Amino acid sequence: MVLKETKGAPAPTKAEAKEKALKAKKAVLKGVHSQKKKICTSPTFQQPKTLWLQRQPKYPQTSAQRRNKLDHYAIIKFPLTTEPAMKKIEDNNTTVFIVDVKANKHQIKQVMKKLYDMDVANTLIRPDGEKKAYVRLAPDYDALDVVNKTGIIWAGSLA
Repeated sequence: MVLKETKGAPAPTKAEAKEKALKAKKAVLKGVHSQKKKICTSPTFQQPKTLWLQRQPKYPQTSAQRRNKLDHYAIIKFPLTTEPAMKKIEDNNTTVFIVDVKANKHQIKQVMKKLYDMDVANTLIRPDGEKKAYVRLAPDYDALDVVNKTGIIWAGSLA
C-alpha cells in the first residue's frame, strides 16, 4: 500500500524542514515561561521560607568558660544550731544544714559525702526562703561526736 501525496500542498524542502525542526528545538529548550499569578486569599502575609545557613563564627562568643557558682563551699551555707536542730542531733542522730536554694538533692548529697562523709535524707524550703537539709548519720556514728568534730558546736555548750 503506497501513500498518495496530497495535491494541494507541495512537499517541504530539506532546508525548510531543518529550519522548522530547529524552531521546535528552541521552543522546547526555552520552555514556556508564562506563569499564572497565584491569588492570595488570606489577609495575613506569609513570608516565604528561605535557606537558613548555620553560623560559622570567626571567634567564640565567650572568651572563657563560665565559672561554676555552686561549688562545694557555696552549696552549704551553715549548720543550723536552733533548739529543735539540737534536739534532732541528740534524738534522731540527724544534723541540720542551711543550703543554697538552687542546689538539688544530688548536689547536696555529693557535697555532704565529700566534706563530712554523711548522707542527705530530706530537704525542705522554709517560709523565709532558705533551704534546709536534714543529714541522717549512720547508726554506728554518733551525731554529737561528728558535730563536735566538725566544729558546729563545742562540747561545753550542751552541758
